[in-house]
Amino acid sequence: MQQITVNGARWQQDSDGAWLALRVKSPQTAMDVCDFMKPDKEYNVTIKGKGRSLDANAYCWVLLDRLAAHYGISKQEVYRQEIRNIGGVSDVLCLREKAADAFCRSWERNGIGWMSDIGPSKLKGCVTVTVWYGSSTYDTEQMSRLIDAVVQDCKSAGIETMSPVELDALVSRWGDVSTCGR
Repeated sequence: MQQITVNGARWQQDSDGAWLALRVKSPQTAMDVCDFMKPDKEYNVTIKGKGRSLDANAYCWVLLDRLAAHYGISKQEVYRQEIRNIGGVSDVLCLREKAADAFCRSWERNGIGWMSDIGPSKLKGCVTVTVWYGSSTYDTEQMSRLIDAVVQDCKSAGIETMSPVELDALVSRWGDVSTCGR
């Protein structure tokens, strides 16, 4: 298996079909890929985003640990409360009442931040289930909101945090997903 880094793409179409052109760092890389490929053989290509910033993940958990020590509760409990507080990363579902408990158990197996609450529904035999997604699914903007909320709670509790400039640099390296929720 060959792995290369690309930083741009374009497409074109001609009489031979549709083409995907990927920009690589050097002409030699492009030549190596073309030499590797055999005529009339198909290949599977996986496009992955840039890796996430584990520094942001680590910092998130350091602050959660400090808040947990301050309040005398587990860092997982603090994390779950922060997930609920930032909003915008949840859905409300309508489920049959008899299926709700099993669904919630299954949902919560995804990770620490994956939570669910069952509530009443106007539909007979149904309940509403609010589900929260763990931060492992967060994009940069959502992770920024989570870290900002944790930082604000730390400041309110008198816990020292990074400067705003340091925080911005940390979050900007986050990439497209997070692992704070493991």
